[in-house]
Amino acid sequence: MALTLRSSISFVNQKETKALKAFDDVSATVSFAKIKPSSRIQVKNSAREASHHQTHQRDEQREKVHAPSVAHHDNHNVSKRVPVYVMLPLDTVTMGGGLNKPRAMNASLMALKSAGVEGVMVDVWWGLAEKDGPLKYNWEAYAELVQMVQMHGLKLQVVMSFHQCGGNVGDTCSIPLPPWVLEEISKNPDLVYTDRSGRRNPEYISLGCDSMPVLKGRTPLQVYSDYMKSFHDRFRNYLGSVIVEIQVGMGPCGELRYPSYPESNGTWRFPGIGEFQCYDKYMKASLAAAAEAIGKKEWGTSGPHDSGKYNQFPDDTGFFKREGTWNSEYGQFFLEWYSSKLLDHGDKILASARGIFQASGVKLSGKIAGIHWHYKARSHAAELTAGYYNTRFNDGYLPIARMLAKHEVIFNFTCMEMKDREQPGHANCSPEGLVHQVKMATKMARVELAGENALERYDADAYAQVLSTSRSDSGNGLTAFTYLRMNKKLFEGDNWRHMVDFVRSMSEGGRRQRLSDADSRGSDLYVGHIKGTQREKSQEAALV
Repeated sequence: MALTLRSSISFVNQKETKALKAFDDVSATVSFAKIKPSSRIQVKNSAREASHHQTHQRDEQREKVHAPSVAHHDNHNVSKRVPVYVMLPLDTVTMGGGLNKPRAMNASLMALKSAGVEGVMVDVWWGLAEKDGPLKYNWEAYAELVQMVQMHGLKLQVVMSFHQCGGNVGDTCSIPLPPWVLEEISKNPDLVYTDRSGRRNPEYISLGCDSMPVLKGRTPLQVYSDYMKSFHDRFRNYLGSVIVEIQVGMGPCGELRYPSYPESNGTWRFPGIGEFQCYDKYMKASLAAAAEAIGKKEWGTSGPHDSGKYNQFPDDTGFFKREGTWNSEYGQFFLEWYSSKLLDHGDKILASARGIFQASGVKLSGKIAGIHWHYKARSHAAELTAGYYNTRFNDGYLPIARMLAKHEVIFNFTCMEMKDREQPGHANCSPEGLVHQVKMATKMARVELAGENALERYDADAYAQVLSTSRSDSGNGLTAFTYLRMNKKLFEGDNWRHMVDFVRSMSEGGRRQRLSDADSRGSDLYVGHIKGTQREKSQEAALV
């Protein structure tokens, strides 16, 4: 593995330059030369330091994870600055429970730190950490990562990922729910979300059974709470210092929503309206009870019969068309029930998370999906099937924002990089209109707003759009932005230069559009395997 850095990142504070020890096997000293357009970062190996580091590392493995306290410094511009985080690969921890490619990770973290990135985000998968059986947790690979992140002076956002990885946009690996959970699902298929045709979705446990002891004597809510408690206890000395945010997963892709647009097996394709997910026996029983409570028993026998199929358009259906039944008395009843079940699910999980983490110094966040297609249609069909009761006549995001505000949870939203003019005309998209609505809703609810990009983008236009949406010119500005995602492509030529420009601009409150050519010219990072090839010492250092 080799790390080559040719960088002209002139905003690195020379007073803060310090030696960093490489995490994996070898110690390295990182020194920043005086600022010049073609300055180089040099990494020098030291066999003596490596021996000492290996001994020290073995000693640390015998001890409980512990992080020293971190000093906090006042900054007059802190309110304007928008910290940037970078999502780590989905398979950062392997199915075998080990840290994936630790040497490459170490080099990448060093590069991100040099660019001024605040920290990184990692999924802590339920399917990995509680894989071996109920209440049998394995946090060791995540402990290794936390130590590595701390060593580089970075911060960590942790996602409590109670969903399956695989089957959605951007999923590059497969991490199912824990085997013992899948065993229970095989016995009782109604534990997962189900559509009108009976198709089961194993991404996430149905919220219909939240309070039922269906997981070997525990309810799903108890299982999520026990998981978070165990994580808290294992990493209590890192919380608030290195681990600064816990994002609480509440549905597929970690988002508070129903799995209404599953891509697996070609079930759904953009820009289909999706389907309601309320046909497992627990959701059907809840719907029947809600209908009976208002004296409309006939409304509780099923979801809407005319809501169409996954890949249809609003006007193809009786329910979602312009003057459809979505706006009738029945439609309003159903949509209020469907969306309120989702809100209640989020409310209960976040109440539990707040009780566990409130004294630890970490922030809590919840992720909401950026469903921007058919946003211009009156019914907002794709949002409705996902559980967001947002129409021409009803604000679906204000109730979510208020629920999050109740628990002091950050509203994390996607599609911050998208522009309306980039979207296909037939899809009736308006990501900019959607983001504006969410910014206004979070401002009204007095809840913090953080953002992500929905799709992998490396171009200057996408970064410029994030800079624009990050400001508080209308509605809430962003308190943080998390970039999706760290991979080889990010570190290539212009992609890396754009990233460096972006981080610098966000550090100035989104007002600066780009660095001068003298500051950004020649940024280049290459991480790859070296097979017996030697290069000039001034250009590279091998990590062996």
